[in-house]
Amino acid sequence: MAANLSHLERITEDDRLIAIVKPAGLATANAARGTPSVFTILQRSRAAGAFLGVVSRLDAPVSGVLVMAKTRAAAAELSRQFRERLVEKTYVAVVEGRFPAALGQWVDWHDRIERQGEERRSRLRPAGGAGRGVPADDADNDGGDGGDEDDVAGGECHVRARVVKRLGEVSLVELVPSTGRRHQLRVQLAGRGCPIVGDRTYGSRLPFAAAPGLGPAIALHARRLAFAHPGTRQAAVLEAGWPQAWQARFPALLRGTEQCPPS
Repeated sequence: MAANLSHLERITEDDRLIAIVKPAGLATANAARGTPSVFTILQRSRAAGAFLGVVSRLDAPVSGVLVMAKTRAAAAELSRQFRERLVEKTYVAVVEGRFPAALGQWVDWHDRIERQGEERRSRLRPAGGAGRGVPADDADNDGGDGGDEDDVAGGECHVRARVVKRLGEVSLVELVPSTGRRHQLRVQLAGRGCPIVGDRTYGSRLPFAAAPGLGPAIALHARRLAFAHPGTRQAAVLEAGWPQAWQARFPALLRGTEQCPPS
């Protein structure tokens, strides 16, 4: 059965913003002509000429919390918070290989992401080290994992990461980035020998299917977003539960992790 794109799951909505759970395989915006995106789907549900502002993006293969602005003032304020790294972002991923730290131990990765010209695949250059390429046999050219920064040529990036649970050849990993470079989390994990399941662009061997009717998907999920509401200035915390595809594919891995990440 094909995915129903006439309705997107809403987390919250008021007169300044709307937050939804983006399904994996659906672009945030700027999709090819005739191809749906979160932006076009939401626009169809609004009055003609109503403002809708894209303030951050998720890669098309990535699922999770996505917020858009309903006024120009809200768009400016939310964009400022993303740009100044005031938004707290938490992702979860299912990865292959051996995560390079003990179970539950937080690690900090400081790297540099690089990309030349129109290359689709980014490269990882550890701070003070030589560049590491990650082989790819397929690629997309969407925005960043949490792509709120202009990084056409790449840039410094940082993430805190820990493995939450291991099961066989896969692990559940929690990621808290302070930057939002293009493909940042994907290349930082792959560069350390644990690519995200389904991410063939960065060397994954295991498949991960999107819902019928949607594009390719990877097991990376924007689980939590926290920021100051552009109207009230009060703390807003938005969360998206485990995707149905994850529950079907990784039931044992997710069992007992309903509270990951912690609030």
